Amino acid sequence: MTPRGIRNNNPGNIRITKDKWKGLSPVQADREFFQFTEMKWGCRALLRTLQNYRRRHGCQSIKDFISRWAPATENPTGNYIVAVCKKLQVPATYCPDVDDRGTMCALAAAISEVENGVPAKMADIEAGWELL
Repeated sequence: MTPRGIRNNNPGNIRITKDKWKGLSPVQADREFFQFTEMKWGCRALLRTLQNYRRRHGCQSIKDFISRWAPATENPTGNYIVAVCKKLQVPATYCPDVDDRGTMCALAAAISEVENGVPAKMADIEAGWELL
């Protein structure tokens, strides 16, 4: 079965909020997670959210980002941090440059893989970056 985040074109499994993301599907049939018309739009939302974590919420390290992205009330956050750091080959204290394409696409791809259990298609992540 295709993972929910892939079916929804929402690789980060961004929960429904009042945000009006670009590229949203006209009908939101999933009651919990946004659905996008194309994967590039879901990738854009993931990347923009991560940038906003730094700019609006002061997240610095990978640990900060993932602790906010995947809170312990919903996830085994420690395991999530370890998985992302292993994929990126960085320590949990690493502070990513949120304006660097390569860094952020790699971070988004790692999050997508943890969320969905399958490797992200880097072309989709990069297409999302181009829409920022």
